[in-house]
Amino acid sequence: MAIPTYEVFAVRYAERDGWRRNAFQGGDAHDGPLPMDYFVWLVRNKERTFVLDIGFTAEMAVKRKRNFLRTPKDGLALLGVKTEEVEDVIISHLHYDHVGTYPDFPNAKFHLQDDEMRYATGRYMRYGRFKHGYEVDDVVGMVRLVYKDRVNFYDGAADLAPGISIHRIGGHTMGLQCMRVHTERGWVVLASDCSHYYENFETNRFYGSVFNVGEQADGFEEMRRLADSPKHIVPGHDPLVMKRYPAVSKELAGIVVRLDVPPTD
Repeated sequence: MAIPTYEVFAVRYAERDGWRRNAFQGGDAHDGPLPMDYFVWLVRNKERTFVLDIGFTAEMAVKRKRNFLRTPKDGLALLGVKTEEVEDVIISHLHYDHVGTYPDFPNAKFHLQDDEMRYATGRYMRYGRFKHGYEVDDVVGMVRLVYKDRVNFYDGAADLAPGISIHRIGGHTMGLQCMRVHTERGWVVLASDCSHYYENFETNRFYGSVFNVGEQADGFEEMRRLADSPKHIVPGHDPLVMKRYPAVSKELAGIVVRLDVPPTD
């Protein structure tokens, strides 16, 4: 039986200024501006719809000093998706910018690695360098969803549907996972924060915030194995994504691009 294919979209909902020294372990000898985009990802075909990560709120943008462009809910609506009807949400990890709008998905099951919940509620949250990316209310909110039987846990790789799988990578956080999707152009890996920028995995230079350096190194290799080529790996925060992939329409230029087609470069 042929493996089904999916459409894949990156929806940009926020942005911020940044510097190269913060994007790489040990800084960067050629420091300069390196902005960051914030995305949620939509994966769908006629039978199934998955959302990978769900962003943060306007209130969190003020707290974290981010430039908020639209709610993830409104961004998905531009593609005809009602968040109230989404049944499957993959959470790459529990940082504030990946889980913060869970109330907008009242009927979804959330797919999460065991190690990520263990990490976000465990001993390492005593340390500022590890807890700075988490918001306790988001973590507690996800714990409440566990008690409502709305969180599915995984210990490593798992197939969620024909043509869709998740893979524990670790590195940036203890339980970080990526998503592998079968598309018309082949197997695409949505890296989320397994690689913030193209340059991280292309040059084997780790992002500035890493929990386990060894797992980050292995994670780059694993994503290369999972993807049909390096051009089939999509990083989690790189503004180049919006330049390398075509917009869905002229009206959505700078907002939504298609990832199931080859990059323009």
